[in-house]
Amino acid sequence: MTPEDITRLFVERSNAGDADGVAALYEEDAVMAFPPGRTTVGRAAIRDLWAEVLSRAPTFEQEPPLPTLESDGIALTSTPPRDGAGARAQVVRRQPDGSWLRLLDQPEFQTPTG
Repeated sequence: MTPEDITRLFVERSNAGDADGVAALYEEDAVMAFPPGRTTVGRAAIRDLWAEVLSRAPTFEQEPPLPTLESDGIALTSTPPRDGAGARAQVVRRQPDGSWLRLLDQPEFQTPTG
């Protein structure tokens, strides 16, 4: 896998209603800035959050990735969201088996105004 694969897998698993599969894309102690204004910490809590979100059967669309920044087994991935959320950004880390998992996830944030 490449760092960019995580976003594609997230969309595929979310659209399949697979909260366990989505959670498996995160490190055990990952931090996600969601829901807005809060953080969700740990794979188990992220799984529970996505189970609740996916129970409403939302549909996610693949967004084209922006260039990935990578250094020493850490990468920053991002996409310009189609839903007007401002930006999406994730920090992913290469695992011992060569795969990548999300460590930090900022799924939506707005550009400050004023």
